[in-house]
Amino acid sequence: MRTKDLLKVGVVAASLLAVPSIAAAQLNTATGTLTVTATVESSIGLTFENDAAGVALTGAGSNAATMALGSISAYGTIATPGVARSVSATDFTVSSPFGVRVIKANTSSANYTLAAALGSADSTNSWRINSVTLTTSNQNLGTAYGYGSSVTHTMSLTVPFTATTGAVSKVLNFTATAN
Repeated sequence: MRTKDLLKVGVVAASLLAVPSIAAAQLNTATGTLTVTATVESSIGLTFENDAAGVALTGAGSNAATMALGSISAYGTIATPGVARSVSATDFTVSSPFGVRVIKANTSSANYTLAAALGSADSTNSWRINSVTLTTSNQNLGTAYGYGSSVTHTMSLTVPFTATTGAVSKVLNFTATAN
């Protein structure tokens, strides 16, 4: 090969090596900043828990549980474990304990108030939590419950002997309020 040809090959090779560095030098870049703001608020959470002496709740550990009492009657067998019954001259009552657990975050509240209400009126049966008869308005169940552990309450349903047979279902709404 002649020197002139060698020189041409060298120039072409040098040009090929220089192209990537030129391309790299021409990359576009941009920068920016993102400012994040938030306001931390206090909060509490409520869950329903199983009580060892009561009916096993469907949805235990959540804020929407179901207590299925099964078939109930004044004198027949009650097959559901955890259901207690008492009978008077005019009605019968079935009951079962359950737990309510309230937890807190970002609050200095030392305790909470718990209230309960019927989701809708019941003109036949009587519903109680502990000894408090429920209505469609919040009824105070206690004012100084501690956070973090399950507190046992008892749900009672009283059915008069004059009631017709059939399914009974009621939503009970609970409200915990930080003190």
